[in-house]
Amino acid sequence: MLNTLRTDFRIIFERDPAARNWLEVLLCYPGLQALTFHRFAHWLRSLGIPLIPRMISHLGRFITGIEIHPGARIGRGVFIDHGMGVVIGETAIVGNYALIYQGVTLGGTGKESGKRHPTLGENVVVGAGAKVLGNIEIGDNVRIGAGSVVLRDVPSDCTVVGIPGRIIYRSGVRVNPLEHGSLPDSEAQVIRSLVDRIEQLEQQLESLQQSVRSSPALTEERLMALVGAGDALEKSPQCQLRDREIEEFLGGSGI
Repeated sequence: MLNTLRTDFRIIFERDPAARNWLEVLLCYPGLQALTFHRFAHWLRSLGIPLIPRMISHLGRFITGIEIHPGARIGRGVFIDHGMGVVIGETAIVGNYALIYQGVTLGGTGKESGKRHPTLGENVVVGAGAKVLGNIEIGDNVRIGAGSVVLRDVPSDCTVVGIPGRIIYRSGVRVNPLEHGSLPDSEAQVIRSLVDRIEQLEQQLESLQQSVRSSPALTEERLMALVGAGDALEKSPQCQLRDREIEEFLGGSGI
């Protein structure tokens, strides 16, 4: 446990540019203090000691504003930044070197017995106010955007944003865990695709109306040619890409 606490202490200097000296970190970082309370309470709970672990957890919550159930399993090098309002449930598992911001909830979705809280892999970043609920698996190197609500499993090496959380893959791109401003806006992308689609349909309709006005005796062959041109436009790679973006968004992008 001492080695784990040492790793928890060192990771703060790597991930927080405001950390200036060891005394400030020990006295003024509630995330480190909450983890210290938790690791002691978790050890006592593993020995089968009743009540006292929960009392230690409650004391840690009173001092730090971070509630971690003694039954939760927290890996080494975990950094809870600021941390006010963080709640980690009894059966939650947090992998090594996770980064958790204020207002995060790793909670359940009902009164199930057994494993009912999420499992986070290694190097996971959970943005401020995000909620990860239920017995779900979050893979390694996953980034969960601020305010997102994740209710289903998430594979490794991708980013989740939105309510409910939707996956945006970033294959082969290594992202700094502190680069929160680089999160994509999937809703804005889909809205843009929908607007482009509407404009395209309006252009097709206007083209048909002009053809009818200019040629009242429009032949069936000419009408079919105009319809065929519209179909060809809809089958273009650019149009199909927009349609796929819309379908993936509405379908949750795989989650």
